[in-house]
Amino acid sequence: MKNREIRYQGAIFRNNQILLIKHREHESGRSYWILPGGGIEPGETEEDCVRRELKEETNLEVRIISLLLDEPDPTSFYRLWKTYLCEPTVGEASPGYEPEPEAASQYSIAEIKWFDLHDELEWPSDLVANSYTYGHLKRIIEKLNSFS
Repeated sequence: MKNREIRYQGAIFRNNQILLIKHREHESGRSYWILPGGGIEPGETEEDCVRRELKEETNLEVRIISLLLDEPDPTSFYRLWKTYLCEPTVGEASPGYEPEPEAASQYSIAEIKWFDLHDELEWPSDLVANSYTYGHLKRIIEKLNSFS
């Protein structure tokens, strides 16, 4: 089992769009959008963890630009969420897999989609209704706007 103290995740950007994955729970059928990411493996650096998780879950290789957010986890599953700003370098985004048997028995990656950060009206209602991911996206947008 991976270290669950910190969730390392990637905010992958391309042309003012961010890439999200949709998890679907096997038992309940419930689904939700989230940034790709997960726990660190022994001996990995944070950046190596992010690159591995994004490759597994999105089939993309990425370049890490910087640490974007470091904040408490609102779900209480992890202690912290560390969100890295990334850009795709190799590959075409497509649903990946969850390599951990424990997690794979609970959910799968059902969909993957680019969302325009400048056109929130086009975001699906299930994304807007998800207070965790929606709130996280708003903080990412706020942080990106502070760079301008």
